[in-house]
Amino acid sequence: MSAPGKLYLLPAWLSEGAPPADVVPAAVLQRMHAIQSFVVEDAKSARRYLAACGHPTPMRELQMAELNEHTLRADVAALLTPATQGHDIGILSEAGVPAVADPGALLVAEAHAHGVVVVPMVGPSSILLALMANGLEGQRFRFVGYLPADSNARRAAITELEKQSQKLAETQLFIETPYRNEAMLDDVLAACRPSTRLAVAADITGPSEWIRMMTIAEWKKEATVIGKRPAIFLLMA
Repeated sequence: MSAPGKLYLLPAWLSEGAPPADVVPAAVLQRMHAIQSFVVEDAKSARRYLAACGHPTPMRELQMAELNEHTLRADVAALLTPATQGHDIGILSEAGVPAVADPGALLVAEAHAHGVVVVPMVGPSSILLALMANGLEGQRFRFVGYLPADSNARRAAITELEKQSQKLAETQLFIETPYRNEAMLDDVLAACRPSTRLAVAADITGPSEWIRMMTIAEWKKEATVIGKRPAIFLLMA
């Protein structure tokens, strides 16, 4: 019986405008090129990324299984079948690193439960890159994902995050669907105190990368348009 394969956690680009070789280490690309079985959120976009990475195997010949919000928890363990048969598996997020704010965490947990070695590989993370680039508290921080879609509920959530930030001296990070970026910014400016600091990092690593950090009072003086692009918001009271 062959030894089990390994589960490699492979980073993906944050922006399709950035060539993979500019944001993903060469050693990671080399490992990616050697893998034939992948678990991904969306097969179409994963093939586009792997092709851009110069994977030597024709895309139609790669084994591609999807793990996303539609996957039943009971079906996750079966995605490890190539590894139990002795083949390495690569798991890809839609953007950034797998298993961080990403359904890939379910497969990683199953890998540990089944004795499959998990290998995290270096690459871009919007959370860490945004935190690095804004001068806010980098030792104590909390990523809370998406806030409520309803404006009133979202403002209440932002107010609570501001209170927690002041109480715990920690940076609060959250995201929004790109088409609601402006609504999110409006709600943050309406809900927070003038002295609270807000940072916005949009299109990180991409050709139109845009990163700003100011107090709420300073943001209110600016006519800011983030646009419909991936963005992450950071709040520090």
